Amino acid sequence: MGLGRWYDRHVMPRLITCACSQGQVMKRRSAVVPLARGAVFELGCGGGINHEFYDASAITSYAGIDPHEKLLEDARNAAREKGWSADIRQGRGEEIPFPDTSFDTVVCTFTLCSVDDPAQVLSEFARILKPGGQALFLEHGRAPDAAIARWQDRIEPVWKRLAGGCHLTRPIGSAFRGAGFHVAPIGQGYTPQAPKFAGWMEWGAAIKPGV
Repeated sequence: MGLGRWYDRHVMPRLITCACSQGQVMKRRSAVVPLARGAVFELGCGGGINHEFYDASAITSYAGIDPHEKLLEDARNAAREKGWSADIRQGRGEEIPFPDTSFDTVVCTFTLCSVDDPAQVLSEFARILKPGGQALFLEHGRAPDAAIARWQDRIEPVWKRLAGGCHLTRPIGSAFRGAGFHVAPIGQGYTPQAPKFAGWMEWGAAIKPGV
């Protein structure tokens, strides 16, 4: 196994988990994840970071996928501590291994930045959600300020190599709207004490049309 492959399998997932569990990030998770209701699916569930924020009394079932095998056991342990019977599998957002209209809520936090095909992932969200279901999101992406966005364009090629394919310049709310969702924003802004090129975040609920 080459050094780069070893880094991607063993080091990078842990570094990302650490970065995505800092204080300000966890504060924003706490504003989004407790809104999950009914049958819940989480994309990028590896590490189980979100489990402490779920309202177990509002959830009837939990399922999730993550491409990183090393993080899946952490997610399963977190589910067991929550007292849930959870269906957690290795997988990718472009091919979610669950039937159509299976879920009331999709949860996606700091994951759309690193998928291969975000449009396909959002199409999969629409497929697995029931009509009227919600996709709760907390993501970092392209900054609204032109000067910062230019820096994101410059830094992104190197950033992607170090951060597991993480993109700095992907749109967030507008991507959900383009996929046919109605977006109900909860908040947006730069993360305090984070470099602005990596700190722009948006969080909210994207509703699938239907009754």
